[in-house]
Amino acid sequence: MKTTIFQLLRTVSLALLYVGAAIVVIQAAWITYGVGVRYILNSPDGMVTEATALLLVPVAFLGVSYALLNHSYPKVSLIRDRLPKGIQFWVDKFNMLMMLLVGSFFLAASGKAMFKSIDSGSASEILLWPRFYFWIPVVIALLSFCITALCMLIFGDPPEEEKSTSPLDDDIRSQDAA
Repeated sequence: MKTTIFQLLRTVSLALLYVGAAIVVIQAAWITYGVGVRYILNSPDGMVTEATALLLVPVAFLGVSYALLNHSYPKVSLIRDRLPKGIQFWVDKFNMLMMLLVGSFFLAASGKAMFKSIDSGSASEILLWPRFYFWIPVVIALLSFCITALCMLIFGDPPEEEKSTSPLDDDIRSQDAA
């Protein structure tokens, strides 16, 4: 069951990560176009700034569950590593609980913002895109993060075969072993 849950979480986190990557590619192309028309054609595109600013919020959160599953958040372990294994276990559990609480706070705030923007029908000033379009992926990403943090709090780390197997991770593991 644990393996199945973490496989599902990994699939969802990868899907969100790829959506974020696609948004970054779209932003890069749009910004390049905006710079080109501004300086080459001397005709600034007023939509570029607002669109890229609005798309930054979802991009900021779409990779959080993937980062959590792959232990990609920075940790200061200078003191933790000197503690006995039993205490390290509880420090790690406390750390995951704090991550879950912070993620839950952001989930509640983004959910409230999403529902308020749906109720008000507010739209962006220049593009006239409904603002809740930008809150929906944030809520989904933070929900995935909170579920991942809860599962890691209850079950511990994902099974070894579920962790990232990129060549970079292999290099880091071999350096850690040395």
